[in-house]
Amino acid sequence: MHRKRNYIIICFIFILLIIISVIFYKMYLKKSNVSNSNSNSQNYDNPPIENKVNNDLFAEYYAQAENLLQDMTLEEKVGQMFLVRFPETGVIEQNKNYNPGGYILFAKDFKNETKNSILQKLEELQNTSKIKLVLGVDEEGGTVVRVSQYTQFRSSKFLSPQQIWQKGQLPAILEDSTEKSNLLKSIGLNMNLTPVADLPTNPSSFIYKRSYGRGAEETAEYVSELIKTMNNDGMISVMKHFPGYGDNVDTHTGIAIDNRPYSSFETSDFLPFISGIEAKGPCILVSHNIINCMDESKPASLSENVHDILRNNLNFSGIIMTDDLAMDAVKSYAENEEAAIQAVLAGNDIIISSDFIKQRQEVLNAIEQGKIPIEQINEAVKRILAWKYMYKIM
Repeated sequence: MHRKRNYIIICFIFILLIIISVIFYKMYLKKSNVSNSNSNSQNYDNPPIENKVNNDLFAEYYAQAENLLQDMTLEEKVGQMFLVRFPETGVIEQNKNYNPGGYILFAKDFKNETKNSILQKLEELQNTSKIKLVLGVDEEGGTVVRVSQYTQFRSSKFLSPQQIWQKGQLPAILEDSTEKSNLLKSIGLNMNLTPVADLPTNPSSFIYKRSYGRGAEETAEYVSELIKTMNNDGMISVMKHFPGYGDNVDTHTGIAIDNRPYSSFETSDFLPFISGIEAKGPCILVSHNIINCMDESKPASLSENVHDILRNNLNFSGIIMTDDLAMDAVKSYAENEEAAIQAVLAGNDIIISSDFIKQRQEVLNAIEQGKIPIEQINEAVKRILAWKYMYKIM
């Protein structure tokens, strides 16, 4: 009898121990899973940046864009993805035959013109365009003045942001911006490729004189306020040069390799771009610098990862454009001279091109060969058309 009772007690204790073990094991698993979940949620190579912008910038214009897109040929769509260097001759014929998204003008294009003559030329160009054009220029002030270097357009060159700041700080810069926009609009232009949002620290570096020159937080405020002013004045702005030029060498003539850690971009270089995005800046131009912490094999302009950071980490829904693909920094990295194809695949909406007809055909061929998905073209062109509706170009 005692043996039977002892046996029952032992069995009961054994079962109880099993139950307790199962309970503790489940508690351990739950704790372990929570810990792993927290750990994984923070384990990003490029963690998202806090950004207040969640809405698509062009959302209310997509229906119009979609309607127009339905009636466009593939050739017309691809043409829209190019901002073309203004040709010396034959611009009307080129525009009619190849349908570019727009043109960018340089100093030589204004040299022998007057306000009336260039306005007439650009109005005629717009009038012969099936889809109205973005017509842009680099009129930053200081060392980059394509228009105001000629006295027939302005009695003196526009000063750089740093020079104006010395006279009247940010309010003076915004007043100067409005004067710039009014001048450019008066001669038929609708886009100024400014502000420079870069944060160089060395006064002797390539980009320094073109920058605000006042550190991350003040540059962020400058970019935000300038974009708001340009939007109010009806002038398209372009933030440049993402992801931040730093103190790197001139990519017009060589390769710039940036070895800074990703954290330096998070805490510094990204800040002016984020503030510009929050201020509804419509365009960002990507540099040809190689940013090793983001992509050590390709220039930023051709890097899918750099564009992914801009779209998904910084939540930018506007137009992404390359710097001019004719620059030496690109030539060394473009396989089989297919820079335009790589630029599209990386995620650019607009390609600044000095070799438009050739590069346009390369992209068309790549689509027909299945290298570039047509869905990617349609998405980019819908964004471009919506952008043009937003700024009343169409």
